Amino acid sequence: MTLFAEYSQILFVLACAFGLFMAWGIGANDVSNAMGTSVGSRAITMKQAIFIAMVFEFTGAYLAGGEVTETIRSGIVDVSVMATHPDLFVYGMLGSLLAAGTWLFIASVLGWPVSTTHSIVGAIIGFAAVGISSDAVHWGQVWGIVASWVTSPLVAGIISFWIFRSVQHLILDTEDPFANAKRYIPFYMFAVGFFLSMVTLLKGLKYVFKAHNVEFTFLQSMMIASVIGLIVAAIGVFLLSRITQDKTADKNNRFSSVERVFGVLMIFTACAMAFAHGSNDVANAVGPMAAVLSVIKSGAVEAKATVEPWILLLGGVGIVVGLATYGYKVMVTIGKKITELTPSRGFAAEMAAAATVVIASGIGLPISTTHTLVGAVLGVGLARGIGALNLGVIGGIFASWLITLPAGAGLSILFFYFFKGVFA
Repeated sequence: MTLFAEYSQILFVLACAFGLFMAWGIGANDVSNAMGTSVGSRAITMKQAIFIAMVFEFTGAYLAGGEVTETIRSGIVDVSVMATHPDLFVYGMLGSLLAAGTWLFIASVLGWPVSTTHSIVGAIIGFAAVGISSDAVHWGQVWGIVASWVTSPLVAGIISFWIFRSVQHLILDTEDPFANAKRYIPFYMFAVGFFLSMVTLLKGLKYVFKAHNVEFTFLQSMMIASVIGLIVAAIGVFLLSRITQDKTADKNNRFSSVERVFGVLMIFTACAMAFAHGSNDVANAVGPMAAVLSVIKSGAVEAKATVEPWILLLGGVGIVVGLATYGYKVMVTIGKKITELTPSRGFAAEMAAAATVVIASGIGLPISTTHTLVGAVLGVGLARGIGALNLGVIGGIFASWLITLPAGAGLSILFFYFFKGVFA
């Protein structure tokens, strides 16, 4: 392996740099999706959102990002086919990180919320199919990803539509919204605690559980989440008893006091979603990076790659920097441009997104967190009528989703041949 003997240090530096760039893209684009509803509904300010995400995204990425990650996520590529070409594998993974990071940079500048998972998967498909062999790609899995473009927003949109309809029926469209808010919001708080605990158990902490040989069945996870939901509801009842109605503010806006209550809920959902997102999606950056470092060290391509703590640290830092420097663009798109959000609408969207992730994890449906949240915001908007939606912005978002997979693949092929030409 003269390649690794001669260029190991250069390849090491490139892997770290491109992994950091990819993590930056995740922070700039994907994290903003999770926080956009909270900012758009004015439950929290942009600065508060960045601070919350910095703390919880970094904590999730570093503490629960996983000691061992799959070399190639989603089982999209056959690692055994690549085993005989470790040099091409390294070129491809470097090209994939750079390609996905570049596409996320472009999308973030334009304010497009795209899927970071689809970006890196598209990039890996591109170099594997063209640079190694078309047999290296499990094409059946690709159709599952394409199907998720429809299923993710559709399921989340339907759920958020009915959650917000229930909020309208039980609270907003009643004679005494504040009294009914105090009566029914504990049930919503239970649902928040339940679904966000399920997201954390199924996605946020799955790598920690794997590392310590702990495994919960879906039913066991539901039981744990139910207990947490009851605790959250009990805390909610206590907090609600201390909130008084501001009748002066309610004269100008009938729902002012009610929205204030939902605003408190949004802070909980934002923190939990940020932790779950950081722990799950940091693998999009550190997985390929760890794979390259593993091949450089051993000279062999393996299905699993050990992720050192410093790699997770690098990924966590990249996500935080990406959010702080460019996250506001996508936050504005999600939170303000699709439809007008209030805390009650933003709550319905975030809870629907969490519920969709739980349902999809339970039945093994491949979904995109980004597409799920956008669909949830669409559902909330539709609950107020088609006129509440900005169809021009929605069309642009859908177009960016369709472009993501081929864009990642095209850039990856370009970078793959560049690195092959430089190092061969």
